[in-house]
Amino acid sequence: MACIILRETTCRMHAHAAATLCLAMALALGFPDPVRADDPPLMPQTKIRLSVVQWMPIKGAYEQWPALGGEFVVSQAGTLTLPVIGTIAVGRLDNAALASDVAQRLQEKIGLVYKPDTTIEIVEYPPIYVVGDVATPGEYKFRSGLTVLQALALGGGQKQASAATSDQQVRLVGELKGLDNEILRSLARVARFEAETSDAKEIKFPQTSLVNSDAQAAEDIFARERIIFSARANELYRQTRSLGELRDLLNAEIGVLEEKIKAADFSIDATQKELTGVTQLVEKGIAVTSRKSDLERALAGFRTERLDQVTAVMRAQQGITEATRSIDGLRDKHETEVAAELQDEQARLEQLRTKREVAQRLLLDALADPASGKPGEKGTLNYSVTRASEGGTREFAAEETTLLQPGDVVKATYIAPRAKQIATAGEQVSTAAGDVSE
Repeated sequence: MACIILRETTCRMHAHAAATLCLAMALALGFPDPVRADDPPLMPQTKIRLSVVQWMPIKGAYEQWPALGGEFVVSQAGTLTLPVIGTIAVGRLDNAALASDVAQRLQEKIGLVYKPDTTIEIVEYPPIYVVGDVATPGEYKFRSGLTVLQALALGGGQKQASAATSDQQVRLVGELKGLDNEILRSLARVARFEAETSDAKEIKFPQTSLVNSDAQAAEDIFARERIIFSARANELYRQTRSLGELRDLLNAEIGVLEEKIKAADFSIDATQKELTGVTQLVEKGIAVTSRKSDLERALAGFRTERLDQVTAVMRAQQGITEATRSIDGLRDKHETEVAAELQDEQARLEQLRTKREVAQRLLLDALADPASGKPGEKGTLNYSVTRASEGGTREFAAEETTLLQPGDVVKATYIAPRAKQIATAGEQVSTAAGDVSE
């Protein structure tokens, strides 16, 4: 009996050691922690890390493909741009479904026998924003399972002062002005990237209505973007023109070599005819053998020269192919870089607009005097959450235990006892009116 218990204990120890070894191998290969089923969805501005590995039976180990992985950001349109695959829609896919979809696309794109092992790790969620009657409104990092009450704690709890001080108002005004300038720069960069993508001759800058950006600053920003646009276009043009000139030169060289080959063919034919005649004369004893030998050496030299010229033509043709491939590679690289920069800038622009909206709300809250009750009376906090949805945003009432999602804007509104009584009375009147209408 003791031997059986010892054997079972040993098996369990071996199984535990095997599981520990597998976990250590997974961590060594850079596998992320498993994602819980209640994790938030992959919303726009979510930064993920894609890892791609393939089991190599010959080596007996997993081999990483770093060129296919890396960190990527979900665009505002809910898409990801990945190497080799291109742009895919995230939709409502969770981490496991997205990883499986990426593996399937890689298998079809590359032509693998088996799907590679892919994992999706969330590096950073879009932040949440806490506004309203809180001590420290602003932007805060999101984590899974965050509730409205915890977001209120991040914001420093309920605001004690009834109104913001003048220096806070000045700070918010300065922040708005800075955000307006940053948004204007981002809009200008997006316009430049779009012009480069469409091979336009000039940039069409959008008409902006930012009240805190003066016309001179906007013109300076647009002028700098025009300079960058022109410099990048000239650089690409110089590189492609240089390769094009090299290709034209090689074509001209091929033409000269072909003429030399024709001349060599003529010399070979003439020498061959002369050699045939001399050979007959030597057989009859009229000509000497040395004359025949000279003609044979000359014929061999002409043939060698012709082979050299044919080889030179082949080398020139190879050079033309390489130049053409380099031109196409330059253009593909330029388009890829511009597309990636455009996507990143559009994501940054959305973040700036969200920050500006939050700062504007904070300024409005700072300028408004919240309702207050009598000394010693305690009011309540009402919560609302503004959440991005398909086609825009929606705002709904929330409780302290309401779970938040990345990008949510949590607003806490202090209701004094008197204001609460008035609101309650208003709700009763509205309810009574509704009953009458029914």
